[in-house]
Amino acid sequence: MSPRPLVIAHRGASGHRPEHGEAAYRLAIELGADAIEPDIVPTRDGVLVLRHENEISGTTDVADHAEFADRRTTKQIEDKEVAGWFTEDFTWAELSTLTVRERLPHLRPLSAAHDGEGGIQRLSDLLRLLDDAPRPVGLVAEVKHAQHFEALGLPLDELVAAELAEHGWADDPRLTVESFEQTVLWQLRERGVGGRLVWLVEKAGSAADQVARLGSAAPTYADQLDEASLAALARQGLHGVSFDKAMLLRASGETRPELVDRAHAAGLDVFTWTLRIENAFLAKGNRQAGGKEAEGDWESEFADLMALGLDGVFADHPERAVAVREGLWGRGHER
Repeated sequence: MSPRPLVIAHRGASGHRPEHGEAAYRLAIELGADAIEPDIVPTRDGVLVLRHENEISGTTDVADHAEFADRRTTKQIEDKEVAGWFTEDFTWAELSTLTVRERLPHLRPLSAAHDGEGGIQRLSDLLRLLDDAPRPVGLVAEVKHAQHFEALGLPLDELVAAELAEHGWADDPRLTVESFEQTVLWQLRERGVGGRLVWLVEKAGSAADQVARLGSAAPTYADQLDEASLAALARQGLHGVSFDKAMLLRASGETRPELVDRAHAAGLDVFTWTLRIENAFLAKGNRQAGGKEAEGDWESEFADLMALGLDGVFADHPERAVAVREGLWGRGHER
């Protein structure tokens, strides 16, 4: 039996290298991650690229390219007004001229030292990298802003399904697909994608697909987490839910097991995001001296969350999560 939880490298080994770069993905494999999580967004010509958001000023050198200065704009992305440069306004040929940068240089200067080392990756690049890996490594693919891109004539269900099929991944047992929007998960299943489907859950608010369909009557994420709703999602074919870590932790650092237990009782796997080592991201009770960028008591936070019986955790430093998991495993915390 494999140890649980699975350790999923969040945007690659993004605590060490600029997120979603080839170096971050390769390092995640070297550091023992069980799977890698890319965020998928399209270009204007329908190429699937891997960026945390479609707005790329914080993760690339696009602002330094004078030839793209006129592409800067402001858009409404779901419920937020966002200014910058957006993948859907570029062709792949144009985006391929950019290099990647650390998104949080003030917190991760060692990663920022690798700015400019490599370009934007496509989904196809990562699929080939995983196929060539020295050991089996899974893919947990997050489909971003599907409702937004559908309105632009860039249907992510169609584009993602076609890309996965082309590379032999549509039925690969290593595949999981996740999204905050349930609609695109069902659409992918209808298009023959056979991977596991996981619904991402925010602490507050409503999913964009629900808002587009129901407006102010859209249920919140919290509205859909009672026993009956979770059981209904499982019957529809959902395999798991992935909770914002803040939903499972009190400010003191004490865990809240009820959501995990409720989802497991409905037959769903449970994941959480994101395990990080810096004080800025830890529960108040797990922070230590040294400022936001310093390491806090991440070992305790990781261990307490894993002890809830989670099936998977997303981590920026996958080797730290693997080490904590192995320590729990050795002490008989198998779930």
